[in-house]
Amino acid sequence: MKIAVIGGTGLIGSRVVRILNAGGHEALPHSPSTGLDLLSGAGLHQALAGADVVVNLTDSPAADDTSPAFFQITMDVLLSGAEAAGVGHAVILSVVGAEEVPGLVYYQAKVLQEDLLRFGPVPYSIVRATQFFESIDEVLSWTGDEHTVRLPPTLVQPVAAADVARAVADVSVGVPLRGTRDIAGPEVFALDALGRITLAAQGDPRTVVTDNGAGLFAAASGYALVAKDGARIAATTYRDWLAR
Repeated sequence: MKIAVIGGTGLIGSRVVRILNAGGHEALPHSPSTGLDLLSGAGLHQALAGADVVVNLTDSPAADDTSPAFFQITMDVLLSGAEAAGVGHAVILSVVGAEEVPGLVYYQAKVLQEDLLRFGPVPYSIVRATQFFESIDEVLSWTGDEHTVRLPPTLVQPVAAADVARAVADVSVGVPLRGTRDIAGPEVFALDALGRITLAAQGDPRTVVTDNGAGLFAAASGYALVAKDGARIAATTYRDWLAR
């Protein structure tokens, strides 16, 4: 298959491209660095020429009030271009539990992106992932200072980016799901406990303080960010990933 991977130079996209090409497919990465601007559509006709599948892994530059407009515009542009190019399968990467966290505008923007694809003109698949192992340091930075990191006890089930990329690649070469497939790591943690594990592994002497209102993930409650029945559970544990 010829597969256009938009956002194909990023954390997930670069891995997807390598996996697909190693499997004998022709996967081509596209991003602003290769001349594609999904907001304006510049370069999209060339990116989709002859493509059987398009995988959209682009993300909003900011997780704030600008994210709904970003996903609205980019999905409208992509779906119009994919339909015109005769692309037979469109795939996006979204977030497990996004619809269960109405207090996070970014998550609601991802729900919007899913809906645009679901009701659009191209057969589709949605891969939903939990938080990446690779994003945990960034999460700690949101509410950390010289001495402490404040984190809520929100339940999370993080997953390695490599496992997410494999799930996206597998879906991309299959029949369109016309639905979703979830991927999550093998362990559920309270976020404050995960912070302590991370700092200890890195030799960071800061103290994690449990704070129910700290950071973006304080907006999630219960099991909102935990994989539901039927999710694919990846093999890589967080401690194994830390020790790599």
